[in-house]
Amino acid sequence: MRRRSLPLLAALIPLSLALSACGGNSAADSSEPAGQEGTKAGGAGGASVTLNVGDQKGGSESLLRAAGELDKLDYTIKWSTFTSGPPMLEAVNAKAVDIGGVGNTPPVFAAAAKSKITVVAATHGSSAGEAILVPKDSPLKSPAELRGKKIAVAQGSSAHFQLIAGLQAAGLTPTDVQITLLQPADALAAFNSGKVDAWAVWDPYTSQVLRAGARVLTNGEGIVNGLGFQVAAPSALANGAKSKAIADYLQRLQRAQDWVFTHPEEWAKVWSKETGLPYEVALDAVKRSNGSRVTVAVDDAAVASEQKIADTFTELKLIPGKVVFKNFVDTRFNRDLPPSTTAPRVSGKDS
Repeated sequence: MRRRSLPLLAALIPLSLALSACGGNSAADSSEPAGQEGTKAGGAGGASVTLNVGDQKGGSESLLRAAGELDKLDYTIKWSTFTSGPPMLEAVNAKAVDIGGVGNTPPVFAAAAKSKITVVAATHGSSAGEAILVPKDSPLKSPAELRGKKIAVAQGSSAHFQLIAGLQAAGLTPTDVQITLLQPADALAAFNSGKVDAWAVWDPYTSQVLRAGARVLTNGEGIVNGLGFQVAAPSALANGAKSKAIADYLQRLQRAQDWVFTHPEEWAKVWSKETGLPYEVALDAVKRSNGSRVTVAVDDAAVASEQKIADTFTELKLIPGKVVFKNFVDTRFNRDLPPSTTAPRVSGKDS
């Protein structure tokens, strides 16, 4: 059968505030740093505190700037751009980055590697963008029919856990399918050429592929936790001035995420310009997942949910040994935030 060719995305964009899963992202996701940017984001020219922030293309910096949240800073932000979550957390572990946003699964893998990381903030959003996709002409109609099929997924990404959970919900295990570990650009090429039967991925890839005619076999709603995290270096948290800057930064992210919910089309335009995504794809992703996120507390329910992910990967021998996720959490920034189980917002409404 001939399959429609899907254009490669211009950038690897796990949602750092979504994610993805992402995750996500947001996030989700493994690669090398895409480079570093040292920029002063607003603030006084003589600011004595520099916050080193890990970001992904079209991520936190773009969002904060679009929402007007990079004005009147009394500290400097130095942005480092990464293509995905795991290498960002490697930089956090190395103290090269003070804080960065990732999806729900990269912190589990980092914790299993005994990295020096601390989860300090969370968002909860729709998991509709976390999906197992099949070509339009695929004969597969349900997840149970994946037995024996080849499925592409990025190792250690939010989609990795979503795939495992989706298989379990269908009565399957990872050994019942052929999992091919590929980063999104390579997975997309394999998906286009028919080298894999399905692809487990996150937005905006989900929106991109659906626009080109693919189908959702199943998504993460009711299966995965929909959480994304801000992860900090313990050394930064131990520094009084940097800890104060982190507290301010997290509140700005919260306000920026609220702005996305009320300005989906405006954010989609910015996101499209920053990443090279077609505007329609960006808007689909905002409405499907990115715009639904709510800033929530890193509470016992969030820790328990992440512990379940960790235990699942341990049982499958995909990470070494037991991870005690609560040992990698700092709740000092919870403030009066709503619980992590707060329902995602229905996105796509203009103010």
